[in-house]
Amino acid sequence: MVKFLIIRFSSIGDIVLTTPLIRCLKLQIENAEIHYLTKAKYANILEANPYIDKIHTLDNDFQILIHELKSESFDYIIDLHKNIRTLRVKFALHKYSISFNKINLVKWLLVNFKINRLPKKHIVDRYFETLNSFPVINDQKGLDFFIPKRDEINLREFFQDKMGQYLLIVVGGGHFTKQIPTDKIVALINNLNSIVVLIGGPEDCPKALEIEKHSEKKPINLTGKLSVNQSASLINQSELILTPDTGMMHIASAFKKKIFSVWGNTIPEFGMYPYLPGKGSKIFEVKDLKCRPCSKIGFKKCPKGHFYCMIKQNYNDLTEELNNSLSGQ
Repeated sequence: MVKFLIIRFSSIGDIVLTTPLIRCLKLQIENAEIHYLTKAKYANILEANPYIDKIHTLDNDFQILIHELKSESFDYIIDLHKNIRTLRVKFALHKYSISFNKINLVKWLLVNFKINRLPKKHIVDRYFETLNSFPVINDQKGLDFFIPKRDEINLREFFQDKMGQYLLIVVGGGHFTKQIPTDKIVALINNLNSIVVLIGGPEDCPKALEIEKHSEKKPINLTGKLSVNQSASLINQSELILTPDTGMMHIASAFKKKIFSVWGNTIPEFGMYPYLPGKGSKIFEVKDLKCRPCSKIGFKKCPKGHFYCMIKQNYNDLTEELNNSLSGQ
């Protein structure tokens, strides 16, 4: 038996992006036992993954965690997060470790000086390069997301007499500068020929209520009402998903859904665009905007004050594309 500890503490999308590597390690290394270390609040999105033998969680007591990990006698540590906390884990365990290159300097050059030295590779492919010393290759089957039985959604509970194909819109995003503006979502809904469902976390509820209030064609608002796994179930049953750069986008990729992703301050070239998504997926962004990208993650407000990366999107074209896709054209 060969025991691996994979470390990725956060967040939803970043963890989902590690799933091809998990699968390939488990299936391609003989007698591989896969353990995964993440934050406690993200453990539930991995609990049903059949390729993971055990999940360890980081919470308040680091010493208890280290004691637990030491008792496992790992052969290899695969650090896909690479920060101070993962360094502490590796130092404490004294096991052979491999660390992912986050290319932070390259990203910093692009954000601050618009010097582009980014590798033209998806982060999933770069994860596999981290394991080039092992006989593991990317099977090109894409991302995984496994939903526990208890979290499977029965659409009739929410849709009642509105059963049918639907467009799923992700309301929020990790940072404001990633999010589609409220008025733009309202305008889209009012011009769409489809049932629209809104999802997001509890923090997105005020925005979703504003959308619901100002929309002539009332959406089904499930924002703040579902867990991540329940939202994944809804994504899995949807016709199409409209989302900014979010974890839900990567979950939709795992289900091979058609994804229309709208990019604000971040850019697909960072290597975290939808990975092997459904046929017909599209990326929408404002090209050649001098201030973009303004961050590798995001901000609470636009640093320039104009938010052109989202305001200047061609929402008329986006609406037409959505209607065509939903009508089967």
